[in-house]
Amino acid sequence: MAAERTRKRKRDQEATIAKIKKGKVNKKKAAKTKKKKGGSDDESDFEMAEMYKKAKPMPGQLANCELCEKRFTVTAYSKAGPDGGLLCTPCGKEIQKEAKIAEKANKPVVRKARRKIESNRLDGLTTRGSKTLQQLCIEKLAKHSEDIEEFGEIPEAILNRLSEIFGKKRAMRSSTFKLFLQPDLDNLAIHEAAYLETEDFNQIFAVIPTIKKLILRNCCQFKDSNMEYMIEKAKDLVDVQLLGANLVSNDNWINFFIARGPELKSLKLEWLDAAFNDQAVEALSTFCPNLERLKLERCKQLGVDSIDAIARMEHLQHLTLKLYIHIPRERLINLIGSVGGNLRTFCLENFLDNTETDEMDEDYVPNETTEPKEAHKPDDHVLAAINSNCTHLEKFRFSDNNECTDAGYANLFTGWNNPPLRYADLSSTRDLDNTNPEGPEDLPIGLASSGFKALMAHSGSRIEYLDIASCRHINHEALAHVFDGVKQYPHLREINMSFCTVADTQTVAGIFRSCPRIKKVVTFGCFEVQEVIVPKGIVLIGAPRAHDAIEQFGDTVMDFQKELQSEMDRDRAMGRIVPVMG
Repeated sequence: MAAERTRKRKRDQEATIAKIKKGKVNKKKAAKTKKKKGGSDDESDFEMAEMYKKAKPMPGQLANCELCEKRFTVTAYSKAGPDGGLLCTPCGKEIQKEAKIAEKANKPVVRKARRKIESNRLDGLTTRGSKTLQQLCIEKLAKHSEDIEEFGEIPEAILNRLSEIFGKKRAMRSSTFKLFLQPDLDNLAIHEAAYLETEDFNQIFAVIPTIKKLILRNCCQFKDSNMEYMIEKAKDLVDVQLLGANLVSNDNWINFFIARGPELKSLKLEWLDAAFNDQAVEALSTFCPNLERLKLERCKQLGVDSIDAIARMEHLQHLTLKLYIHIPRERLINLIGSVGGNLRTFCLENFLDNTETDEMDEDYVPNETTEPKEAHKPDDHVLAAINSNCTHLEKFRFSDNNECTDAGYANLFTGWNNPPLRYADLSSTRDLDNTNPEGPEDLPIGLASSGFKALMAHSGSRIEYLDIASCRHINHEALAHVFDGVKQYPHLREINMSFCTVADTQTVAGIFRSCPRIKKVVTFGCFEVQEVIVPKGIVLIGAPRAHDAIEQFGDTVMDFQKELQSEMDRDRAMGRIVPVMG
């Protein structure tokens, strides 16, 4: 068997050699034939030159550089020259550098990466054009954060903006965190503290013992030891905002309220899972009598008793609650009746539960002059309590609710003894019955046409921000009635009407006419919005067509009031309203 394999290998080698020789002979014959026919023999010369070309030196051998002719040792990383030779290390680096410059010059200019555009949109940035010198300097500082020794004396607003950019770029580390610690500061805001260690938080109170306002977001390493050190050192704290401080025990929260309660004016806590329960809120109510601003969102340990404790805080002016449990209506109505009279900000999200029963629903009529009893489901009594007790609100959020009826919202805003709202967010208030997406016709659930008209009639003269996203039961007639181009909303700057599917080109054009100071219109999911001429200085976000830019910036230079008047005159003459900007 071994002898047979040896003979077979020799036969294969002989066949390969014969094939190579035959190929060389055929090339020579072809070259001679081509020369006889009068053709050029450049190709054959090139092939012969390649055949007898000297092989390149192997790694470890010596060679002359093709450019500078210096003698050098060949390595596996030696670059090839323009004529096929090898280059020494300095010449190879120079050739590589020139190639990169040429490649960069020939590369097509990309205006902006889509990911960057989406990131800016999430941050609420919709400006265009050249950046300001201040913005360029801030971004340059953030880019070279590791090389900065100190910021020096810079305004607090710029320092806060730097903290935001450092947080966004994940550059807020232990080394860069020290740049923001200045002994003469009163306020400190760290918008991304996820990379900070426990020792870093102690430095805040060691360097700035007179701190009054502290904002720490994603402070996952803020522990009991930090809370104890803060109680000992920071004796002037009046405003505390912590997000994600899950390693602080319930007892230390109570100790903090006992020690700093009389001075504390504002407390905002979010994303607390392991601690901060009803006992902590009870201590907050007892030992912090001067608290004016309270925000509790996504605190899993809070229950119904916390609502009763908050109801005893007599000096509250700003209240935001978003809990994981459903609160019985009588407790919520009692809260509104206790603190609603002083509130200027009232935000409730995802609160009511239609599985609860209220014994008081049968006979409870909070405001008989403005709301007939038969117009309400039991859930509408919460809106009625707001109508009766809240008379100083500037900001109102009542979102993610699928129980209050359109009649309840209409009665809330009709005859409401409250100044016009500056900020209104009633998003995602609609019926959730998938079998009937349009909702019940006789009694619409959520903010619908009547409630929307009542809202704009009450607050249209002063409202600056309006969010009615996913209020899908508002019909087209109501939108056309409110934004008809004649009624004016002089202070409205931003409106979000995403997923109000009846909104169309006429609606958006009406917003441009009725809101002379509008800056931003968001229309995601409004597929009937097409071919809109966006006036100068306005951004329209949410273009439905895939090949269009999501943001449409107004470039048209026009005298807007003059254009509006000419269109209205033409409309009156023809007896109709033209839906598109001309």
